[in-house]
Amino acid sequence: MRYYLYKYILVIGLSVGFLSTQLSAQQLPDFTKLVEKYSPAVVNISTTVKKRVTKKEKRSFKDIPGLPKESPFHDFFRHFFDEQSFDERPATSLGSGFIISSDGYIVTNNHVIDAANQIIVRLTDRREFVAELVGSDKRSDIALLKVDATDLPTVKLGTSSTLKVGEWVLAIGSPFGFEHSVTAGIISAKGRSLPNDTYVPFIQTDVAINPGNSGGPLFNLEGMVIGVNAQIYSRTGGFMGVSFAIPVDVMNIVVKQLKDSGKVSRGWLGVLIQDVTYELAESFDMAKPQGALIAKVLSDSPAATAKFKVGDIIITFDGKHIEHSADLPPIVGNTKVGSTVEAIVRRQDRHLKIYVTIGNLPSEDNIELTTTLQGNQSIISHRLALSVVELDEEKQDALDISEGILVERVSEGPARDAGIRKNDIILMMDNITIKDVRHFKEIISQLNATTVPILIQRGGSPLFLALKIPSK
Repeated sequence: MRYYLYKYILVIGLSVGFLSTQLSAQQLPDFTKLVEKYSPAVVNISTTVKKRVTKKEKRSFKDIPGLPKESPFHDFFRHFFDEQSFDERPATSLGSGFIISSDGYIVTNNHVIDAANQIIVRLTDRREFVAELVGSDKRSDIALLKVDATDLPTVKLGTSSTLKVGEWVLAIGSPFGFEHSVTAGIISAKGRSLPNDTYVPFIQTDVAINPGNSGGPLFNLEGMVIGVNAQIYSRTGGFMGVSFAIPVDVMNIVVKQLKDSGKVSRGWLGVLIQDVTYELAESFDMAKPQGALIAKVLSDSPAATAKFKVGDIIITFDGKHIEHSADLPPIVGNTKVGSTVEAIVRRQDRHLKIYVTIGNLPSEDNIELTTTLQGNQSIISHRLALSVVELDEEKQDALDISEGILVERVSEGPARDAGIRKNDIILMMDNITIKDVRHFKEIISQLNATTVPILIQRGGSPLFLALKIPSK
């Protein structure tokens, strides 16, 4: 009887395990039909770039050691190395792209075709086309190509606005030149802001992306393109589980402008911003960290005209809530140039409505840059454990500031704990603009033990810090 009982339990256990395995298998997505249907619209892109050869890279006759002048080969090699032209040499790059219209429009990354002399597009059926560059946009890393063909296979474009973290996605591309490789994963995060890419709210995934995948499509389970694979985060040069894609909604805006005019115009506010940390929220007497903190208002900008001020915290812009500072640039960038929108800002303890007319984002070369300079006439604040010096009018003009003082030395204490460094320029403290070192010392003497915001400029960039003032 016991034997039959054990046998019965074993059968039940195996049945449950089998059903559990079947259930798990049914829950995993099947990408086969998606790949069969849309992979023909994914293309391999190769480019040729004529690269200038520097003098250091050129070989010359003297590079051949041990060849005597009386050798019969002396004149031959001297002629070959010294008189042959080595001014240019071809260099190639590989990437991916996808066809968005049957008449030959193709999307890829700007960095895939940047500086290319020739762009070759290869389809799955081994047809090859020489592509024309319609236009490219460095800030979004999007490029639009055109090939002379009809009835081409195309992808379907979806939307990135409804994406959810955790949903399955699939990438098709040519990593390391292995054409039409398929990798899958999930969306890890949305709205990621990367250094030097403030106008793109990237989609973060754990899909395996490697060199050669750039410019390829990112699909959802419905077979819709929801992003353009663009970057990886890596300390080794290879995939480490973190990759980034440009949202298709951003791509659509860029592609439309490239089609219409061959270039992209973006909205411009003219402020430098930073996140509101927990410490800064405390110093501004805010209930919680939120918004985009204005660290600088650029001169002759829409923000300056609208009377935005340093220390303002933008809470909403054009009806959209700003939770993090990274939320603001894409919203401003996608706002129509010349339109007037409402912004709600927190200024000290009040909430104000400011109406601003959006300008056209200038080229990177025309955005204000400043450098730090040295000063003299040192005054020491023992309470903050730092010494500061005056900046004369000539140095203020060079830094494009009207007031402020230079940090000469920082010792262990409150200033260092706040993150203040040597050569920082202190512009404001506790929402008060610093006129000179005496004014700075006077402000410190009037402060009780509390946390206050302090605005510094470092390497040309303004930055708010939270400074804890010790007891007197």
